[in-house]
Amino acid sequence: MSVLNEILIFLAAVTAGFINAMAGGGTLVSFPVLLALGISPVVANVTNTVALVPGTIGGMWAQRNDFVSQRLRLIKLLPAAIIGGIAGGLLILNTSEDAFRSLIPYLILMATLMLAFQVKIKNRIVSRIGQAHTEQHNPAVMMSLVFMAAVYGGYFGAGLGVILMAVLGLVTDENMTRLNFLKQALGFVINLAAAIYFAFSGKVDWMIAFIMIFGSLLGGWIGGRLAGKMKPEILRWIVVTAGLIAAVAFFVKG
Repeated sequence: MSVLNEILIFLAAVTAGFINAMAGGGTLVSFPVLLALGISPVVANVTNTVALVPGTIGGMWAQRNDFVSQRLRLIKLLPAAIIGGIAGGLLILNTSEDAFRSLIPYLILMATLMLAFQVKIKNRIVSRIGQAHTEQHNPAVMMSLVFMAAVYGGYFGAGLGVILMAVLGLVTDENMTRLNFLKQALGFVINLAAAIYFAFSGKVDWMIAFIMIFGSLLGGWIGGRLAGKMKPEILRWIVVTAGLIAAVAFFVKG
């Protein structure tokens, strides 16, 4: 791989880490860049997941004070998140390159639309929490929904946060700050479970992964420093536009 490609990958990871820290949706930038550089779809997806996991730690650390209030709920949902993440990883590793390539434009489009409607989804959740009085104590339903979200996260991952926020909003009565911590914690567990499984799959391009890990950490740090100085809404719509362009490009190419 040329030095220029390594620099492009690093910059894509910095951008993804920055976007994830500010608004979410960084995968919609880094994943298409890996594909554009000629990396096979499954390897690009798997490597991207492994590389971006460390960057999610900062978001959890920033909200660590909410851990105590969510500890029991998090422990209860951990098995579904871990098993679902591994199941999604197993699914992607058993999907052929051609089959996954044909799914890419649909996956990118779906993730882009979820990011585009993120605010409306969040507002609906806030409204639902405000109207509810008691949590739906149905562990089977809660764990089943988290499991399905985790399978998606292990398989592709972009837009996972929006899916988790919607799921948790349906099955819990919790304020948005604590709900956001739970979403980030579960997202981290899902991606970590898939990443550990991927690490032993032989599909990870470790040179690219290490470049992206440092890039995503740097981008996350920059995003954290600039939080509050740049409107996440503006960044979100930039990512949505890029995602739509990427989806159209892959549809045309396919």
